[in-house]
Amino acid sequence: MEQKPENRDTRQIAMMPVVYQIPGMEDVLVKSDLRYTDETHALMDVYIPPGLKSDDRRPAVIYIHGSVPPGAPAKNMGVFKSWARLAAASGLIGVTFTHSLGYPKPMLVDAASDVTAAIKYVRTNADALNIDEDRLSMAAYSGGGPMLSLALRKRPAYVRCLLAFYAFLDIRQSELHETYESAPTISAFSPITYLGGEVEKLPPMFIARAGLDQIPTLNESIDRFVNTAIAKNASLVFVNHPHGVHGFDTLTDDDTSRHIIRAALAFMRDHLV
Repeated sequence: MEQKPENRDTRQIAMMPVVYQIPGMEDVLVKSDLRYTDETHALMDVYIPPGLKSDDRRPAVIYIHGSVPPGAPAKNMGVFKSWARLAAASGLIGVTFTHSLGYPKPMLVDAASDVTAAIKYVRTNADALNIDEDRLSMAAYSGGGPMLSLALRKRPAYVRCLLAFYAFLDIRQSELHETYESAPTISAFSPITYLGGEVEKLPPMFIARAGLDQIPTLNESIDRFVNTAIAKNASLVFVNHPHGVHGFDTLTDDDTSRHIIRAALAFMRDHLV
């Protein structure tokens, strides 16, 4: 009999795949442990659809993990490996990487430096990775949400869309961030900060909320962001899983989770292909 998530240990939970599968996920080519900076932790995996010719170029999805203890190889978590395989089986390139975002100390500035370096590596090495450097998406999860501020602040034309799964989108009321980060840093890394300007120039966003999220102030941060974005008439797709827990794409095995994952894949393809 399969164990319920609550009966599994932390490592088992970390290795669980997403609850939605499509044909071809096991056939993708994986280029593993590419070093995108000189830092020890800075390793990247790239998931490529099978059968591509050397001159084929596909859009890429950059998956950004949330807060993990120092030294944890977050790119190897089941959620990111399976999301990247879903992307590749859908005709896109999936990119996972480990960065500096930590717990309990967030290390936002260091993490942002890593995310920036990872994107630069992908674009610089696009030909070798079959990637169209001008068609990228950033998908952030949980504590990785503040990293979306990089695209919202600079608005690079090559970032065609953003996804946020149960992710912090406003950390100004987060006690954890207030403990370790300065007020200017918290403001700079709160995606909601960038809804004050010309929102029509922001990339379209897909936001997925877990109705039963257990992380303090996380859902409130999503609610503030969504309400402000709607008031500003930003381009936004918002979905709420009323029975979903934090990490519902792996932990809440039901049709609603699968519907949201399918919708996210369709959103990416609509804006990238």
